Amino acid sequence: MKIEEKLASLGLQLPPPPKPVAAYIPCLRSGNTLLVSGQLPFAEGKLLAIGKVPTDSSLETVQLAARQCVLNALSIAKDACQDDLAKIKAVLRLGVFVQSADDFYDQPQVANGASEFLQELLGEAGRHTRAAVGVNALPLNASVEIEFLFELHPEESEK
Repeated sequence: MKIEEKLASLGLQLPPPPKPVAAYIPCLRSGNTLLVSGQLPFAEGKLLAIGKVPTDSSLETVQLAARQCVLNALSIAKDACQDDLAKIKAVLRLGVFVQSADDFYDQPQVANGASEFLQELLGEAGRHTRAAVGVNALPLNASVEIEFLFELHPEESEK
């Protein structure tokens, strides 16, 4: 099943590709690798989770926000792949940054919101390496930010 068909079966769709909030590009392609810049959990122009976890935003809220980061990244990847997500061969790595209260140690649980969603959408190709890191602050006071590294099918590396 295609990614967008799987999303539709879950009652979801990709948003328009988010615009950068600073001086960077949304993604960069190198050979058959696509790097997607850190995505914040924007939905319809608003952050889904702000502040520190768990004092300002609950673990469950930020796990859902991590799913939104995935949707935003896939939207950017689709745009970079000429509207064809089938060009994604695998998810290689996630870098998950969680704005954490001093005594919060469950960053991997936040990251699971994104990891499990990618595996649900892509099956085995959604399994990946990752880092889940607690930080003092994130841009725009977001609770989570995720960067993505995708592998594209080899025939696409020639473009």
